[in-house]
Amino acid sequence: MALVSEFLGQLSLNIGAHEPTFPTVVPAMDFDPDRDAARVETAIKTKGVDEQTIIDILTQRTYVQRRDIAFAYERKAKKDMISALKGALSGSLETVILGLMKSTTQYDATEIRGSIKGLGTDEETLIEILCSRSSHELVEIKKVYKELFKKELDKDVAGDTSGNFAKLLLALMQTKRAEPSSVVDYEKIDEDARALYDAGVKIKGTDVPTWISIMSERSVPHLQKVFQRYKSYSPYDMQESIVKEVKGDLQRSFLVLVQCFENKQLYFAKRLNEAMKSKGAKEKIVTRIIVSRCEVDLKKICSEYKANFGQSLQQTIMEHSKGDYQKVLLGLCGPDQ
Repeated sequence: MALVSEFLGQLSLNIGAHEPTFPTVVPAMDFDPDRDAARVETAIKTKGVDEQTIIDILTQRTYVQRRDIAFAYERKAKKDMISALKGALSGSLETVILGLMKSTTQYDATEIRGSIKGLGTDEETLIEILCSRSSHELVEIKKVYKELFKKELDKDVAGDTSGNFAKLLLALMQTKRAEPSSVVDYEKIDEDARALYDAGVKIKGTDVPTWISIMSERSVPHLQKVFQRYKSYSPYDMQESIVKEVKGDLQRSFLVLVQCFENKQLYFAKRLNEAMKSKGAKEKIVTRIIVSRCEVDLKKICSEYKANFGQSLQQTIMEHSKGDYQKVLLGLCGPDQ
């Protein structure tokens, strides 16, 4: 019981409430949780486990529907479905399916926890999540993180990072970003563009606090215009300036932020392409992006992928993965459009 309530208890439906969504996983029509629970139970009990049925059902249902299936399963089988799935599945398929039994927010919170718990910090995961999520998503992640782990996210992050890198992540977690406005403030756009230039390329060294405050407090549409305007002051665009001015995790964080301000779905498409085509395909990254974005914007990520890489994400998955892992990823991406 504890597991079901722990993972399925909280329901965060207002994820990115202010950003349009482009999900590949949408509510199944004619949904019957009891029928699905019975099919999952049979699939688990089948000799050798019927993975295909588990994949077909759980990738074609939203988190809310999977939660209902888990409750129906528990009523019928008198067992916890998550524990049963854990026992029946293994490897990459198990990782994806268990990820799908969490809400998007719970999944993000759990991935962050995994990146800072134990020896060493997985900065790459931390940067990807904290620098790509909207303020509304970060508010939810902080709340769910506390519910799941009984700890404050910002304190955990502060304890595991240092210097300007820590300051940037903490500024993002304060979620002070302005809401998009219908009024375009050209004076403020010019002022911010100038301030970014004056704090970096124009001087020896970099006034990082100015960069942090502008990038963590201004609305996304405003920043898109600021980066355009910035080019009239600086011989380098914003991303080139970041590479010239700062190094290491701070550089990586600013780059992810700017790429997401300019086109978040393209950022994820590039991450997926790099992860799948790199030597020793970085499965963890592929899993995280597809699981965390399938109810958010994976459809748009797929179209950005095709436009930029000349083949669909689905084709790339077919070429660079195999077996049940390939099937579950394709199930979440939906048909090749």
